[in-house]
Amino acid sequence: MEEQLQKIKTWLGTGSINIFGLPMSGKDTVGIRLAERLGAKFLSSGIIVRAIEEATNQGVTHGGKLIPSNLFYDWVLPYFEKPELREYPLILSSIGRWEGEEDQVMSVAKLSYHPIKAVVMLQLAESDVIERWEAAKLLNDRGLRPDDADPEVFQTRINEYREKTLPVLKHYQELGLLVPVRASAPRDQVFQNVVEALANFASQTH
Repeated sequence: MEEQLQKIKTWLGTGSINIFGLPMSGKDTVGIRLAERLGAKFLSSGIIVRAIEEATNQGVTHGGKLIPSNLFYDWVLPYFEKPELREYPLILSSIGRWEGEEDQVMSVAKLSYHPIKAVVMLQLAESDVIERWEAAKLLNDRGLRPDDADPEVFQTRINEYREKTLPVLKHYQELGLLVPVRASAPRDQVFQNVVEALANFASQTH
C-alpha cells in the first residue's frame, strides 16, 4: 500500500480529491484517513456548514435538505483560498453536492492551486445505508448526526443525494474524473479499495 500511496501523492501534487457517497457510506472516515496518509488537509462541507450553523444559530440543513447554493458559495468555497492550505493537497468530503455547483468548485479549486484531480464515489446500496443507520442508532455510534435520529430526516438526506448529487457525479464521470469504489466492505478494506483505485487512476492519467 505504501507504494500506491506514494504514487498518489506524486500524481496529486497540491491538487484535490473529492469524495462522495450516500449518508453512512464512510466519506469522512475515508477522507480523514487518506489525508493523514498523503500529508493532505481534509475539508468536509458538512462539518464546515454545521459549524457555521451553530455559530450563527441557523438551521439551514436540520431537515435533511442540502444547503442552498448561494450559501454554499459564501460559506464553503472560501476555504480553498486559505493561505495556510496553499502548499498542501486537499481531500474533500462532498464539496459541491447540488447539480451546477461542481463547475464553480472546479474553477475555485483550480484558481487556488488545488485542481480537482479525481472524484471518488463510494458505492453503497440504499438498503445497506439504512442497515448502517439502524446499527449506528442502536450502538449510539458517531455515524449519526443529532438530527439523524429522525428517520424522515435521514430519508430526506438519501433523497437529496439521489436527486441532486447523482447528477453532479454524472458530470464528473463525463469529464473522466470519476473513480467508483465499492463501500460495502469493512472500513479497512474500503480504505484499501480507495487507495488501489486512486493509484490505478493516477497511473492512467499521469
